[in-house]
Amino acid sequence: MEDQILNEEEKDVDDEVVEEETMPAEEPAGSKEAEYLERLQRLMAEFDNYRKRTEKEKATTYDRAVSSTVTELLSIVDNFERALKLESSDKPFYEGVTMIYKQLLAAIEKVGVTTIETVNQTFDPAFHNAIFHVEDDSVGANTIVEEMQKGYIYKDKVIRHSLVKVAN
Repeated sequence: MEDQILNEEEKDVDDEVVEEETMPAEEPAGSKEAEYLERLQRLMAEFDNYRKRTEKEKATTYDRAVSSTVTELLSIVDNFERALKLESSDKPFYEGVTMIYKQLLAAIEKVGVTTIETVNQTFDPAFHNAIFHVEDDSVGANTIVEEMQKGYIYKDKVIRHSLVKVAN
């Protein structure tokens, strides 16, 4: 029994020694290492925020450039559409103009611009601009019956509203 008591006392002493050995030495609150670590972490966070902000600004600038360029090209597309509505006796010339028109539309679509659907759709002021109202009982109320000018969307933003004729 005495051996057990002695062994327990030795264990207590050994535990105290182990605890003292594993306890880290306390650092002063304002130590240089802690200060440098905090500054480094702040700088890393600031840099990450800067990187995200510049990526967002770059994407916004690109979207604005595409929108303004496409807006300028839309008047050319409109002129091609008007030219194609006219009948021409020069068949090769008409086919050439058609090919150029299709290429221009393909280039605009490749950038991500889409046309707004209009005819037989419900009028939506977010996408359409009503310039005529007609009384037509064969179609429902607020239904678009004719498109006067195409509208276009780029990345869920309307570049140009569709000009439409709406039935009441």
